[in-house]
Amino acid sequence: MIMKHISYAELQQWQKENKDIQLIDVRQPFEHAEYHIGGDLIPLGEILQRMDEIDSSKTLVFYCKRGVRSQLAIQRLSDHFPDTEMYNLTGGVYGLKP
Repeated sequence: MIMKHISYAELQQWQKENKDIQLIDVRQPFEHAEYHIGGDLIPLGEILQRMDEIDSSKTLVFYCKRGVRSQLAIQRLSDHFPDTEMYNLTGGVYGLKP
């Protein structure tokens, strides 16, 4: 599987264009509460149990603090959603936090 990445600028452009995406934060609830860029909170440890909350008809964009957990989420889900486009937010939110 080749991991696809998206920059924050590209993500913002997709959102402006109303591209059919689902943004998913795979961090812990306390991290999401401190700072987030939107999307649905589905922690990495719960990702397989909560697959019903993921809309595989959309392009999926995953993010975390630095991009490691979101890559793991994509790896875990790739067999379950083989035809779904999935992207990892490059560098996570670490560099975006004001």
